[in-house]
Amino acid sequence: MIPYLNIKKINQPYQEAFLSKTKLFFDKGHYILGDEVLKFEQEFAAYCKVSHCIGVGNGLDALLLIFKAYIELGALQPGDEVIVPANTYIACILAIQNAGLTPKLVDTNFLNYNLTIDVLQQQVTQNTKAVLMVHLYGQITDALAIQTFCKDFGLLLIEDAAQAHGAVANDRKAGAIGNAAGFSFYPGKNLGCLGDGGAITTNNAQLADCVRSLRNYGSELKYHNIYKGINSRLDELQAAFLRLKLPDLDFDNKKRQGIAKRYLTEIVNPLIVLPFVNDFSAHVFHVFPVRVEHRAEFQQYLMDHNIQTLIHYPIPPHKQQAMSELNDLRFPISELVHKQIVSIPLNPSLTVDEQDFIIEKMNGF
Repeated sequence: MIPYLNIKKINQPYQEAFLSKTKLFFDKGHYILGDEVLKFEQEFAAYCKVSHCIGVGNGLDALLLIFKAYIELGALQPGDEVIVPANTYIACILAIQNAGLTPKLVDTNFLNYNLTIDVLQQQVTQNTKAVLMVHLYGQITDALAIQTFCKDFGLLLIEDAAQAHGAVANDRKAGAIGNAAGFSFYPGKNLGCLGDGGAITTNNAQLADCVRSLRNYGSELKYHNIYKGINSRLDELQAAFLRLKLPDLDFDNKKRQGIAKRYLTEIVNPLIVLPFVNDFSAHVFHVFPVRVEHRAEFQQYLMDHNIQTLIHYPIPPHKQQAMSELNDLRFPISELVHKQIVSIPLNPSLTVDEQDFIIEKMNGF
């Protein structure tokens, strides 16, 4: 069986070093917001080429805390409209709503499945105060155009970079394109830890200070609370593990890009729609999505040949039961994408023989 993702195999090389770090962790006895978190924040900020990184509990909280901080600082007001792609994970919508803001969903496109400058220009209104730019599947789309548009119209630009660690567009890495960015370090991410974890990156010192307080009950000084915050702090052990993996991120991303180039060149089945890529540096292939009209049949065919696939994502956010207030909205392109999309295995642990086999079977469908 070729699993969709073999996390154990990916993390195996770090086991001995991590166990050594764990012993140091026990010896120090500093379990919350210690040296490992601080050092990871410094190292990840340097990697993304930004001034500040704040480690938090997960990717959802990263986005939520950005929006809450902008409300506390007066840059956003409760109820303000935030443009967000309809083709995304539900966490984006939850973060906007849970911060007391109003999501305005917009449709995607059939080329790269992301928000484009054309859609943004058509959908922005006088009520729009921010744009949540989702680098879905690991691809940055229209970065310079969207960045310029938001600046010209006085809109905050927030990145959901949860799937795009290390992607580069216009000489800027994911996390350094917008006013702030939220990352997830969920185990399956390109940079994944051993549980939940997240971070916020920004060049805005005032925003960074506010987020640091909000993630820790709204407190700058223990037992002195200046905001109504939450408890969302990157775990010290997870930070230690992320520090071990960060130096290898670019190398692993190049592996992903190399496999993707093979897939794009060698999969030639007219029944399979491959993703569109015009800049490989701007795509780190957290997911390699293909579209197939008869998805269930396609997945069963691959499973019969011991190739595991996943669907990212089977139900669009606006059709989820939890989002009943959005259920009447219609986004034809996003809805068709959700019906046809299939993610095939692509990760640094894939051997050449496994890649050959996947390509052969894809062409045989």
